[in-house]
Amino acid sequence: MGLACLFTACENTTFRSSVPTYPVHVVVDTKAVFVDFLPENTNAYITVNTEGYKENGQFIKALTIEDAYGYAGVLVYVSLNGYVAFDLACPYCASKGMKIPCEMNGIHAVCPHCGEKYEVGSGYATPQKGISHEALRAYNIMSSDGRLTVTQK
Repeated sequence: MGLACLFTACENTTFRSSVPTYPVHVVVDTKAVFVDFLPENTNAYITVNTEGYKENGQFIKALTIEDAYGYAGVLVYVSLNGYVAFDLACPYCASKGMKIPCEMNGIHAVCPHCGEKYEVGSGYATPQKGISHEALRAYNIMSSDGRLTVTQK
């Protein structure tokens, strides 16, 4: 009897983001295209969406057929903990059925609709105002020979 309770206590403990799962495949080549996007350049960022790749807000390159940018765009950021990647969709707005991409403002990704600020400088993208109760959806980022590849976790 005690064993059955143990199993039911473990059910549904997996976190599910309010941001829907969409394909993600972003490649940042720090040797050929994004040569200034280095681990020591803390707070530098790249966003990828329908407009293409932008480094620190400046257009760098167009999307290719291999690119997939998640639900509302991808943020690749050089945090205090190294490279991190997140979906730009505000989880609070996504929980209400809205697809609102956050905009970068310093070390924060800010939702233009609800005003929530997600602090990305630490590498965790946690909400700061308390409007949202979840961080930005995190993506997996792999580094190999100067190429950063962002995919679903």
